[in-house]
Amino acid sequence: MSNSSSTAVPLPATPAAPASPPAATPWRDKLNGVLFVGLMAGAVMQLADLPAIRQLGFSPLVVGIVCGMLYGNFLRGTMPADWGAGVNFTARRLLRIAVAFYGLNISIQQIAAVGLPGLAVSVAVVLGTLLIGTVVGQRLLGLDRDTAMLTAAGSAICGAAAVLAFEPTLRAAPHKSAVAVATVVLFGTLSMFLYPVLYHAGWLNFDTQALGIYIGGTIHEVAQVVGAASNIDPATTEVATIVKMTRVALLVPVLLVLGMYLRSAASHAGGQGKGAKLPIPWFAVGFLVLAIVNSLNIIPADAVAAIRRLDIFALTMAMTALGIETRFAQIRKAGPRVMALGLILYAWLLVGGYAIVKLAY
Repeated sequence: MSNSSSTAVPLPATPAAPASPPAATPWRDKLNGVLFVGLMAGAVMQLADLPAIRQLGFSPLVVGIVCGMLYGNFLRGTMPADWGAGVNFTARRLLRIAVAFYGLNISIQQIAAVGLPGLAVSVAVVLGTLLIGTVVGQRLLGLDRDTAMLTAAGSAICGAAAVLAFEPTLRAAPHKSAVAVATVVLFGTLSMFLYPVLYHAGWLNFDTQALGIYIGGTIHEVAQVVGAASNIDPATTEVATIVKMTRVALLVPVLLVLGMYLRSAASHAGGQGKGAKLPIPWFAVGFLVLAIVNSLNIIPADAVAAIRRLDIFALTMAMTALGIETRFAQIRKAGPRVMALGLILYAWLLVGGYAIVKLAY
């Protein structure tokens, strides 16, 4: 009888389980969303720097909202839903910081350089455009308050940047800002081609100073002002750019007045007492402080230039995020009425601005 011995067969080693990815957390999702928008904004900056787009006067802000809207409406399913918190953070919080740092683009010296006539034209154009846009938009065209004010702000002050600044103060929906920016793109781009044609045809009977004030005082975006004036001569371009920056400087008092108006309107509508907190836009105060700092020349020129480039990138991120949150269906609801308001304001800027400059000179 033989004893059978069994040989133990070694078992294969169990492979180690792969390390699990870090657990999702609200701050991680928010950071991922911000980084995602930052990557898109980097691509947008490169796209906006292409000669064909730059010659059309499309700033990175405008290119950003267009690219964001295309992604948000056709490709957003590829983005994790949880990253939406970071997109919203970029379109709201980062936006306020970027608007504040935009103050480094202006100085008291620039405002003084255009003199009292240039400042008077800027004030008259801004106040007239805001008033006409708000009244005509709501009473004649039946637009809601936020859409009318945002569209008027884009035409009155500094294009897409003004729309961005007004949005948090009004607490407006993203799609309302998008339709307002659309009017800036359309009519501001038209101005770049129309103004030089009118000048060379002899229809703008101004000297260099007055012509620069007219262009800087009535065209929507800074880039569009430079584009239009550079087709005339360098002296006109310099005056036009400075006058345009005086319109940008008016953003602060306008937002402060708007905050007081909204407080008063809320008190009357909701019956809430006079003790309601005044919604002072702190980013507008920061804008003013940084403009004063820029006037003092205490920051090295290279540092100011670097901060300005970084600020344009942050504003582009905000516009891209705004576009991602915007739906074409929401824009369609506004219909042609927003474009009609943009056209009315454009006619006012062309004709009314011409009359104002003539009165100032």
